[in-house]
Amino acid sequence: MKLFSAIGQYLKDSIKELKKITWPTKKQITVYTVVVIIMSLGVAVYFGILDYFFNWLLELIIKK
Repeated sequence: MKLFSAIGQYLKDSIKELKKITWPTKKQITVYTVVVIIMSLGVAVYFGILDYFFNWLLELIIKK
């Protein structure tokens, strides 16, 4: 029975801790989502440009 008591106490403590959390507002979530999407697109473009440059450079070297 001590196991069930410990599990019950754990769940009570977990719920108590979850109530202390300051959850982000819908506006904050929207802003964070847009920032992540923009940063992901920026990184994709950056790596795309690098890939294009190195591919061009490699073709230049191979053709010689």
